[in-house]
Amino acid sequence: MALARDLRATVRAWTGIPTCVGIGPTKTLAKLANHIAKTIPELDGVCDLTDPVAYDHWLCRISVAEVWGIGRASLAKLIGLGVDTVADLRDLDPRPVRKAMTVVGERIIYELRGLACLPLELMPAQRKGCAVTRSFSRRITERETLEQAVAAHATRLGEKLRRGCLGTTHVSVFYHTSEHDRGDPMRSVSTTVTLPEATNDTLSLIKAAQAGVARTWREASGDRPWRYSKAGVVTTDLKLLEDAPRALIGQLDRERSAPLMAAMDACNARFGRGSVVPARAGLTEKRTWSTKFEMRSARYTTQVSELPVANA
Repeated sequence: MALARDLRATVRAWTGIPTCVGIGPTKTLAKLANHIAKTIPELDGVCDLTDPVAYDHWLCRISVAEVWGIGRASLAKLIGLGVDTVADLRDLDPRPVRKAMTVVGERIIYELRGLACLPLELMPAQRKGCAVTRSFSRRITERETLEQAVAAHATRLGEKLRRGCLGTTHVSVFYHTSEHDRGDPMRSVSTTVTLPEATNDTLSLIKAAQAGVARTWREASGDRPWRYSKAGVVTTDLKLLEDAPRALIGQLDRERSAPLMAAMDACNARFGRGSVVPARAGLTEKRTWSTKFEMRSARYTTQVSELPVANA
């Protein structure tokens, strides 16, 4: 308890953010303890359900609706079984609960009894996919402009992949018109370009993305061109680059690419995103198609120029 109170006080002193601490032998009990700490002022923001006295006291007084993992449908089934409090759920026979709520309900009962069924995730799960999509500030009708936009999205995609040391062998490109442009011809296309091996090299991703545009681009027939409103680059089946197999044919030059990408990322981290970009992606300040952010809230915590100014 002393450590929990010290942790809460430290977070409040360093960040000014009020927090509550819940302690329990399982994930479900810890979440329940956190709820109790938030809603009972007398506890001063800390609840410890590893204490048998507190455990017996609170489980008889908290509604079963507050248990993590109990939704509306499950709550209705539990009420039908005569369950009102968390203690009622804990004392149920797990077999009828499993029949009514599948194995999830059975696990909740065992968790409430102090038997851990949900392991702790000490490391975040590896990212499985990544997407960069944006609506344009104006409708695009020229292939060159669309290729520039797709190249800019691929550049951002490369930054995200390198941040997680991930690579991809497939790049999907899509772009479409807007259904709100009544009277305009409609078109929506997408394609996937396969790379010879997994990579997070921006130049390789741009090349693949622009190949996707070249594969799907069509000149409109008649006097009314297609007016595209959005484009994006999407990838799935990401894998750690160091574990990815190398290609026998068409192998990419990782030894040359890695220092170049590291230097580009370092420059952008120091001088701001978009300070160094491939020429195909266009200069940031000259991208006439970029999304407008006129209604965006001020970025007080990340942009010094947007800090509020107090006038005396």
